[in-house]
Amino acid sequence: MSFEEETETTPLNELEQIEINLLLEGLYQKYGYDFRSYVRTSLSRRIIHRMRAERLPTITALLEKILHDPAYLERLLNDLSIRMTEMYRDPSFFAAFRNEVVPLLRDLPEIRIWHAGCATGEEVYSMAILIQEEGLAEKTKIYATDINEKALRSARKGAFPLEKMQQYTKNYLRAGGKKAFSEYYTTDHQFAYFHPIMEDNLTFAQHNLVTDGSFNEFHVILCRNVMIYFNNDLQQKVHRLLYNSLADGGFVGLGSKESILFMPPGLDYEEFNATERIYQKRK
Repeated sequence: MSFEEETETTPLNELEQIEINLLLEGLYQKYGYDFRSYVRTSLSRRIIHRMRAERLPTITALLEKILHDPAYLERLLNDLSIRMTEMYRDPSFFAAFRNEVVPLLRDLPEIRIWHAGCATGEEVYSMAILIQEEGLAEKTKIYATDINEKALRSARKGAFPLEKMQQYTKNYLRAGGKKAFSEYYTTDHQFAYFHPIMEDNLTFAQHNLVTDGSFNEFHVILCRNVMIYFNNDLQQKVHRLLYNSLADGGFVGLGSKESILFMPPGLDYEEFNATERIYQKRK
């Protein structure tokens, strides 16, 4: 279920709000997944959806199942995780990255890119193809992370629904793609299977933006359409994590509805391409 597909639900009563708080606290205390600072309206809809899908009478009953049965936990995490993505999503962003950022990366001896909140990997493969087409694959390492291990398993396979390839091809061409997009994958009757791209230099790993720290210094960090689901306090925390993980002169790319306006003080960025939400850390 995507955020766009969510249906309106009756506003939660006071008891249900208490139950939601207890469920989120239980998730954090038992498993370390911290959704407590996510935007509550959308999060509540997803929890209610899972409660009804499991045919349970209350949110408390869902919490009990989650605490004692990992299968229930995985299904809820799959609902709560942000998975809205597509290949070359916002093609103009990838075109700007190719034309404006890549020339400034060429002289680096090594390029490290972090996709934070990569979901099922469509935008990771998009960037890997772009980097390969620009002749930078051998010296570029891409680290793609997400909280959802199921999404990461899907991402590692590099298999995407065949029905989406027509739109993805349009996106690729609008993003400045240099080849026939079909050269990058094979198909069966159901999926497009992408060839190993930067296989030795592409790593998928679990990472929680809410609770985990920095793990390297990066020249590019992409965290697009993730923080719009966080409340202001959590946005500031994640902004600081990204900033501290970025090399001086490095670039951060945000989603079309995100900006640096609400960052905590002391984070010094230049608006490199304000339209495409690309910012450069001042040296």
